[in-house]
Amino acid sequence: MGGFFAATGKKDVITDVFFGTDYHSHLGTRSAGMAAYDETIGLQRNIHSLNNVPFRTKFAHVLSDMKGCAAIGSINDTDPQPLLIRSSICTYAIATVGIINNAESLINQYLSFSGGHFGAMTGGKVNSNELVAALINQKSSFVEGIRFVQESVEGTVSILILRDNGTLIAARDKYGRLPVLIGKSDDGYCVAFESFAYRKLGYRDEKELGPGEIVELTPNGIRQLGAPGDKKRICAFLWTYYGYPNSDYEGVNVEEMRYRNGAILAQNDKDTGTTQDIDYVGGVPDSGTPHAIGYANRSGIPFARPYIKYTPTWSRSFMPTEQVDRNEIAKMKQVPVQSLIEGKKLLFVDDSIVRGTQLKETVEFLYQNGAKAVHMRSACPPIMYGCKYLNFSRATSDMELLARRVIVELEGEEGLQYIDEYADGNTERGRRLRDRICESFHFDSLEFQTLDGVIEAIGIDKCNLCTYCWNGKE
Repeated sequence: MGGFFAATGKKDVITDVFFGTDYHSHLGTRSAGMAAYDETIGLQRNIHSLNNVPFRTKFAHVLSDMKGCAAIGSINDTDPQPLLIRSSICTYAIATVGIINNAESLINQYLSFSGGHFGAMTGGKVNSNELVAALINQKSSFVEGIRFVQESVEGTVSILILRDNGTLIAARDKYGRLPVLIGKSDDGYCVAFESFAYRKLGYRDEKELGPGEIVELTPNGIRQLGAPGDKKRICAFLWTYYGYPNSDYEGVNVEEMRYRNGAILAQNDKDTGTTQDIDYVGGVPDSGTPHAIGYANRSGIPFARPYIKYTPTWSRSFMPTEQVDRNEIAKMKQVPVQSLIEGKKLLFVDDSIVRGTQLKETVEFLYQNGAKAVHMRSACPPIMYGCKYLNFSRATSDMELLARRVIVELEGEEGLQYIDEYADGNTERGRRLRDRICESFHFDSLEFQTLDGVIEAIGIDKCNLCTYCWNGKE
């Protein structure tokens, strides 16, 4: 995934952009960078790898080394950025968030007529920001160029640009799958993926860009360069999983949505009489916890934390790329509260069940510590399709998805014709899916939130939500 932050003001904004970018650390752990503009120095840039090191450690030096009244920052799991680009439009810094699925064809198309070249990374891969810049630079203005990107890219791209005159340009992706928000202070404006990042820095909510909208920002105001489109498909998984609890998207707070979501799960269980004999409700930390609080509040079953993640030395940023190593570290982070596990019947709510690898080991860990029963609830429907619009998951194949694998185990490839039935716990196929996962994972029961339940918890018209990972519909 990835996130970005930018600011323009009447005084130096390096501190704001440093902290604003750091507040997006939950969205990326691979690399980060900052670029700034100062009238005397011009454009400056600083990029570092974040392997096993938090953003603030690698970038603390920029508070004294960089200066400027306009700056952008990026943190991501993809390519190093921001990049500095010199073109016929001007010299500028660029950062993006999203994924380009047709990158190879766009690269080949560009090389076929331009006579130009790209800087290649290991394996010949081209930095996605350089590709976006190359598309922009084929046009005579940023507005035309960004529109060209929005029409050409298969996937999702939100863009931040810092010009060599200190002006910022921000563009939300064509269908608004990701948020881009504007904050305002007495000294200027900022742009962020996460709204809490700028509120914490003293900025007030000013504007949320519409799908495909393009704006220009200076310390004195915002100017719309391109109007928003009519079609919006913001990612519903933002609220369920990877959005930060303090943030609002489309006016809906993440933490509150998760409480509502958990309450709907509990009501479903109440209506069916599924779980009558539970000692404690807990969340699979961290993002499962607020869903579990909502479940406990509605069900009346006490909320507890039977195990705690140890994060002082095992932070999310310290996660290797190999799955086997990630699983081992995940186990090391789980520290039990023995008295809340031993002899207890527990119900856990997880934000989602994707591959299920770490969840299986979590359940084994609970039984090893004396749990009498473990029931599991997923705060979203079974994930049936790998996301083709964002890169929030490391899954490289649909068959890495637990629900898909189980369907094929039960019925072969032909079973994939009945995905809708398997997703629905009220159908025979739906029960078979859940029973097989329970058998494999040693759950005493398993249920998933319904798609209607997620939409109700968000409270936004379903026509404006992207639910592709659950139902395959664009």
